Amino acid sequence: MDGPRPQSALVVDDSPAMRRQLAHALQRALGIAAVEAADGAEAWKRLAQARFDILLTDVNMPVMDGLKLIALVRRSEAHRHLPIVVITTEGGAADRGRAMALGASAYLVKPVQSQQVAAAVRQLLGDSTG
Repeated sequence: MDGPRPQSALVVDDSPAMRRQLAHALQRALGIAAVEAADGAEAWKRLAQARFDILLTDVNMPVMDGLKLIALVRRSEAHRHLPIVVITTEGGAADRGRAMALGASAYLVKPVQSQQVAAAVRQLLGDSTG
């Protein structure tokens, strides 16, 4: 294999439409392939199976919410440095503060535009994106 490994993102949201929108935005704007998960528990399983360059997660989800997922990721030796973008309807300063304190790298409030998501991901991944 000559070239670098294509970048990949794990997109976690309980809304299939939101996951599709985010996955499409990442692919179209940055050429990043997305793997989807419906909640934090499914995302944690996917993290055990594959390597991702960035994680995008909602906060409010069944089974395991985004905040618990962030805490697990940050405590994990394998994923400790994984950039995490929170994309949520929770726009309050306390919600943002809690997510950032747990280790989120960026915090976006829904509704989000594809360009906002692409800009946040591009910033976190540096200039290695398309």
